[in-house]
Amino acid sequence: MANKPQCFVIQGFGQKTDYTNGRSLNLDASYLVIKMAVEAAGLECVRADEIVHSGAIDGPMYERLLNADLVIADLSTYNVNAAFELGVRYALKPYTTIVLAEEQFKNPFDVNHVAITTYKHLGEEIGFGEANRLMTLLRDKIKIIMANKTTDSPVYTYIPHLKPPQFGSVLPQGIEQLIDETLRIQGSEDNGNKTVLSAFEIPAAEPRNRPDAPPSAAAPAANFQETVSGLEIMHIMGEVNPNAKSLLDQALVKINRDDFDTACILLNEVNRLRPNDTFVLQQLALATYKNKDIPVMIRLNQAKAILQTLSPEATNNPETLGLWGSLHKRFWEETQILKDLDEAINAHERGFYMKQDNYNGINLAYLLNVRALEKMKSGEKEEASADFIIAKRVRQDVIKHAERVLETMTEEEKIIPEIEKGGEFLKRKFWVLATLCEAAIGAGDETAYSQWDLAALSMPVASWMQHSRYEQGTKLRQMLAEYKSLAVQSI
Repeated sequence: MANKPQCFVIQGFGQKTDYTNGRSLNLDASYLVIKMAVEAAGLECVRADEIVHSGAIDGPMYERLLNADLVIADLSTYNVNAAFELGVRYALKPYTTIVLAEEQFKNPFDVNHVAITTYKHLGEEIGFGEANRLMTLLRDKIKIIMANKTTDSPVYTYIPHLKPPQFGSVLPQGIEQLIDETLRIQGSEDNGNKTVLSAFEIPAAEPRNRPDAPPSAAAPAANFQETVSGLEIMHIMGEVNPNAKSLLDQALVKINRDDFDTACILLNEVNRLRPNDTFVLQQLALATYKNKDIPVMIRLNQAKAILQTLSPEATNNPETLGLWGSLHKRFWEETQILKDLDEAINAHERGFYMKQDNYNGINLAYLLNVRALEKMKSGEKEEASADFIIAKRVRQDVIKHAERVLETMTEEEKIIPEIEKGGEFLKRKFWVLATLCEAAIGAGDETAYSQWDLAALSMPVASWMQHSRYEQGTKLRQMLAEYKSLAVQSI
């Protein structure tokens, strides 16, 4: 049987943040719909993280940009790498390229004549109805352009006599330089801390292992990763030729099961295959600082070194800021050094006002109460009062946001298939309810707390999740009671 035509998808993978509006999108959810549409149209579908390779991904990727029968480029979250790879495809191939983007994407490029197919993303996933619409639209579009092969590249549209290159031929003048310069920026996704430079302005990379540099994010921790690699784990699990996607998928499963030791090993392997990917580094930092097989201060400092590669002091990535804040909250709990508490508050504050998300918001309010109590203990009543009032206002914003999210999820629950109501959807709904529970405690609204507590208790989730919200709620109640007592004494 003849091989099927090949489709190559240009897209980031995992959770990526749109820095223009702070929204975080799970691009794996988008890719699942794209892949179903491609396969329904009779093609095989692959994304860069699914390519099995040794060494750098760049060679196999650029071969596919030239040879793939179809390329679909998803520019959602203003992915710089995707934009450059689309440009290379347009230079190499006159036809069979489709451009996608999430509906809030505003084209920053001077190519408004390029047709962009849009879709609606909810953040964690694409709604059932929208997924069906996009899949049908893409499938039909693929069949049409594969049958007609009409020029869609602006390069070949405006230079109609240009001949596309082939293997064994001499590349047109300038293409080799374009690929060389693109390779230099591959993987250097803007983390919110750098101005995006042209390829000719990019400085030479510094050596990764300078004596004064923080430990490499990809360097395995000697005490728990020196005897086994991520590839060996996947071979044990039956994966003969694991790719970056399968390694990452397994790592996320391990994180969900609290097996952080194995997750770290797998994520280090993914980081080797896809260096500098923000999502991978975020997950590696998360798994590292939660890995209880490592002494607490060692794992916290290892996680800090990983996150420092994402420049948390300057980033506008809410996920990085949330992790940086949580990490310094743990430092504060271990050291009681006020500087760590201030750093945690600063990170969650920046993340919350960028994204208006529940996670950063509820942690910001909690930590402001922690600092208010510390200030009250030291006699700084005005500073304590300021933090206490800001915490109250943040919770009011969090409640409004969380109630809107819960309303959307309740409507979504009515139309999605029963099988999709478990797993990630269930966990997301639980944490929204947990947020509302904690916010009600902080607001002193016991009626609202009883309502949300009953709803959260009815959720069939892991016992550790229920325990976690009760533990945080108990700490908050004790802290508020102590603050109130000290405030009365100081009058």
